[in-house]
Parts: sequence; C-alpha cells; structure tokens
Amino acid sequence: MSSSTVCRTPVGECRIWLDNVHCTGRERSLAECPSNGFGVSDCRHTEDVGVVCSAKRIPGFQYISAVDNHVESLNVQVEEVRIRALYSMRKRVPITEGFVEVKEGGKWRQICDEEWSGMNSRVICGMYGFPGEKGYNTRPYKLLARKRKITYFGFLVNCTGNEDHLTGCKMGRPVPKKGNNTCPSGMPAVVSCVPGRAFAPTHSAGYSKAYRAEQPLVRLRGGANIGEGRVEVLKNGQWGTICDDSWNMVAASVVCRELGYGSAKEALSGGRLGQGMGPVHMNEVQCSGFEKSLTDCRFNQQSIGCSHEEDAGVKCNVPAMGFKNRLRLNGGRNPTEGRVEVLAERNGLLVWGTVCSENWGIMEAMVVCRQLGLGFASHAFQETWYWAGECDCECDCDVVL
Repeated sequence: MSSSTVCRTPVGECRIWLDNVHCTGRERSLAECPSNGFGVSDCRHTEDVGVVCSAKRIPGFQYISAVDNHVESLNVQVEEVRIRALYSMRKRVPITEGFVEVKEGGKWRQICDEEWSGMNSRVICGMYGFPGEKGYNTRPYKLLARKRKITYFGFLVNCTGNEDHLTGCKMGRPVPKKGNNTCPSGMPAVVSCVPGRAFAPTHSAGYSKAYRAEQPLVRLRGGANIGEGRVEVLKNGQWGTICDDSWNMVAASVVCRELGYGSAKEALSGGRLGQGMGPVHMNEVQCSGFEKSLTDCRFNQQSIGCSHEEDAGVKCNVPAMGFKNRLRLNGGRNPTEGRVEVLAERNGLLVWGTVCSENWGIMEAMVVCRQLGLGFASHAFQETWYWAGECDCECDCDVVL
C-alpha cells in the first residue's frame, strides 16, 4: 500500500513578519525601521503590503577595453570584475580584501601582479565603493597561490588611479593564460580596501567610538539611494550648489571619496537629481582626482549665468552590504513591484514572511526600494490581495497509509 502526505496546516498560510512599520525614508534596510518586532502581528494576508519601484539603476557589467599601444591593436571583452576573499573572510560584510578576478569568456581569471600598482588597487577599491586602498598580509595569499591552479587574464593592467572602472585602464603586455609559471612574479593580484566609516566591518571597524565627525563641507541631497544626490557645499555658513559647467567623472569621484564612498558611477548635470536652493557656490570645477575634498579643486567663484537648472549631481559606488538578501518583491508583473517579503529566523530556520499594512506608506516603500538597489518608490500598496501568496511556507505534515 502506497503512502501519501496530508498537510494539517493550509498550504498558502504564510507568516506575517512585520507590523506597524515606521520609517523616516533614510534607512538603508527595512530592518532598521521601528516596528512591533518580528512575528508580532494581528493582521491577515488581505493586508499584505507591496511597492512599485522605478527601473533598476545599476545595469549589469559589459565593457570593452582597448589594449595599450605597445601591444597589437585589439579589443578585450570583460564581463565582470570581483574581489574574491579568502575563505576565512567571506562572511565579513563588506568584502574589502581578496584576489582581483575578471570574467572573460564566461570564466573567472586572475590578474598577474607583475607591474600591479597602488593606482590599480585604487581603481578596484573605488569600483566596490571604498575610498582608498591599504597594505595587507601577503603570506596567506602566497600559500594559497602555490596550492591552486591559476588561470590568468591575458594582459597586465596599468591604471592612472582616476579610472572609474578597471576596463578604463590601459592593458599592458600579454600574459599566457594557462599555468602558474606564465606570470613572472608567480602571484595573482590582491587588493585590500579601506571602507568609509559608515561601512566598516562590524567586528573590526578600527574606528574609535569617541570619534566625532567634523562639520562636513560637502553633502548630497535629493537622491533616491545612499551615495547619490545633488552636490552641495558649505561656504560662509550657507549651503549652496555647484554649476555643471565642466562637471565630469574626476570631480564627481573626488566628492564620492570625500564622503566615504568609492569612485563615481555617474556625474550628473542639468539638475537631474533635483534643483537646490540658495546660492551657486562653485562653477567650472577642475580636479586632479587626488584631492581630499572638492573644496581643494580649482574652480571659478563667478557663477554668472548659472541657475539651479544646472545643478551638478553624482551617483557613487557603494559597498555591497548584503541588505537585499533578506528582502524580496514577490507576485508582481515585473521585478520592480510586488508583495514585500522579509526573510527571518524561526526555530533555527530562515523563513520568508510578509509585512502588515498598518502604518505602511511611501516612506516605508522608499526604504524597500533603496534596500533592493532600485529607484524611487512610486506607490505604497496597503492591499495586495490580487498578487498570489506563494511564499515559501512551512507545513506540518503526517504520513498516512
């Protein structure tokens, strides 16, 4: 006689993890918003909340790099770049140190560290949201390189330090791809990055609790996500904007690093991240890229003819903090909308559950969209019954004969 499984608990009975969520709109994660606490709710699933976000802001990598003049002229396609941490460091958030690897032809390859410089490391760190690079212990990397079979990227890399992505750097002489002996130094390139204070790893932050930040001279306003916004500077006790004449990626990266982020993803003009108020303090900004503050760059103090329609803005690279891994949108028509679901621990297991609509509004929806790396929230739904409830639910089952 065959056996069958009977579920005592209704299959569609998903958990409701959050109720009475209150957000200011500035939180990076929904978990930072006050609520009744995980699992404390008197709601039904007819009150499940949802959001609609604007299109995803960060496109997938796809770059073409030109090879340097002393190598035959050809194009190298690099699909992705990553920092691969040692196994003992992979649980640390954010990942600040590891081998530099590029994805070429669908395969991950290491970069030979011959001629690798601090400027190369600066570019990699900037890509991953870190303002600078630092030294590291080479011993564990050398031991691992001797044990592993290395597949090298086909070229050495030479960066000036101002590139916003590795593929903007010049490619040096070719390196055979197979075998550990093809790299004269015998070592893959490694980077170690310094995170901004807001992103320092929790177990080794390295910053004093007594630290008090000085009055900032530069700030971002009007952005949907952390690390983006209209650039404003403080002068004579008054905040003002920057005219976008000559505004470029080099100046934008100075702003991003000054604020504890990485290099700039975009240098925006035309008031695209909102128009400011008050004076226009700087015009025709020219930076070398290595200034500690935007206020150290050369600029024209005369802003005649500039209006707030020309306010400059930036979008910076920020570290991957893993916030989006505990939140998802489900049941929507596309990846930018749906029922909000949160991953939480129950009886030692991670279980997906929903959020109750009590107090749910646009500010809470903004935090969800930011946490998922999306744009502004355009709607905050309090009743999403028309999205099917198909989250991963537990079921108490008995086996009957």
